[in-house]
Amino acid sequence: MNRVERAVIVAAGKGTRMRPVTCETPKPLVRVNGVRMIDTVLSGLKENGISEIYIVVGYLKEQFEALKEVYPDIRFIENPYYAECNNISSLYVAREYLEDVMILDGDQLIHRPRVLFPEFERSGYQAVWTDVHTDEWLLTVRGGVVTSCSRTGGAGGWRLFSVSRWNREDGRRLKRHLELEFEQRRNRQLYWDDVALFRYPKEYRLGIFKMEPGDIVEVDSLDELAALDQSYQRYL
Repeated sequence: MNRVERAVIVAAGKGTRMRPVTCETPKPLVRVNGVRMIDTVLSGLKENGISEIYIVVGYLKEQFEALKEVYPDIRFIENPYYAECNNISSLYVAREYLEDVMILDGDQLIHRPRVLFPEFERSGYQAVWTDVHTDEWLLTVRGGVVTSCSRTGGAGGWRLFSVSRWNREDGRRLKRHLELEFEQRRNRQLYWDDVALFRYPKEYRLGIFKMEPGDIVEVDSLDELAALDQSYQRYL
């Protein structure tokens, strides 16, 4: 059995799909019904005994300092590439901390903190089964192992969510592959998840951590934000 020893929260992006709300506020710090999205992530980690937490910042990075008033032990990693590169750059700058790690996006709502449990057997992603069509990434699983992933979604599969766990060996492997892609091949526009799921899938045997719908809510756009919090209707 493996155990998560640390967490890396990706929070460097501009959140352009949520403008104008994110013109002056980083997306993870946007409040939904009075609560900053990243607070649901941080409190969920703390509730599960995960206290070594790194937040990768970039856009409006100085605003994240306010988090230390509530979470004094968090540490920041600056991503100097955030404006020109996709989020592979955020995990690349955090690559020294990928052993026994949980990787999360800072712009999601953790409604059921229990899903951030630290013990796990196989590296992999949180996922929810869907019979109906989704445009989100969809995993096919056979015998507990992810065999393929569709970027364009589909139906009758496991919808991937932006919470994953990586054991020591897979974390070292992921670090090596990030360096290969980002430094040598200069693939700066990849999602970091592309590395294991599409670039080197045969070198990982990933699993899933099953959830129920609503345990985690990903807020991708202004429309989705306004649907969750009526105060944002004025921006539509």
